Amino acid sequence: MGKMPDTVSTQDNAGLLVLAVDDEAPGLSEIKFLLESSPHIRRVLTAFDAAEALRILRGDYEQEVMARTKAGLPPVDAVFADINMPGLSGMDLARVLSAFRYPPALVFVTGVEERDALVTAFDVGALDFINKPINEERVLKAISRVADRVGRTAAPTSASGTTAQNPAEPTDDEVIPVELGGTIKLVPRASVRYVEAQGDYARLHTQDGSHLVRIPLAQLEERWANAGFVRIHRSYLVALPLVSELRMTANGYAVVIGTGEGAKELPVSRRHTKELKERIVRPPKSGW
Repeated sequence: MGKMPDTVSTQDNAGLLVLAVDDEAPGLSEIKFLLESSPHIRRVLTAFDAAEALRILRGDYEQEVMARTKAGLPPVDAVFADINMPGLSGMDLARVLSAFRYPPALVFVTGVEERDALVTAFDVGALDFINKPINEERVLKAISRVADRVGRTAAPTSASGTTAQNPAEPTDDEVIPVELGGTIKLVPRASVRYVEAQGDYARLHTQDGSHLVRIPLAQLEERWANAGFVRIHRSYLVALPLVSELRMTANGYAVVIGTGEGAKELPVSRRHTKELKERIVRPPKSGW
């Protein structure tokens, strides 16, 4: 056997390498067929359970997977996993993936009976969710989200020939599953204006209303730090680009989110005031 390459060239890596995981053969065949119908996809690996998926991701069977890991890339660009599998479930697999140094994007494939699990699945970093029965349009939309996250076409190439990227960094197209009237709605993070703490839960406020999710505010603060969200108070996390004013009030400082009739004023705690001022007045980085 020849020496395994230490780098993965952009030419060899054109298109996405993905892993599909489903314990039912018909379901696995269907998702594989639909994935391969996308021009974004270069190759689809398959696994019948989470244990086999982890062996593949370790590079036990695929030299390319091991080479990608050595090059500082995720072992695959994305994992499309069924939630309900015997042994290790899709949720268990997701928790293992989140511990990877370079985790792949994760898309859950769910049946009707598992849809309630989506409300808690956001905690393990799922990028998107596809409900069964699967349709081609929904799969292609999920692939598009993966491609946007990977940023392969836009990312610069390093001197070693690998595509520069930060796969662990969240993207503007991340979606959050919320329960609404007995159904699951996917809320784009880009639509969130601010987040309010409610005990161990967080309430996402958008222009159209609010949604409660089962995740602490502190965890969202850490996860969304690179997406322009900043903590202004023990109870509030705001989208910094939507802050239109920082003003003095009788009780200290407050920010105004948005403009016009839809504007919302939120308090800024003393401990967060200095950092917020610096973030607001900090000049944009110059390319000179």
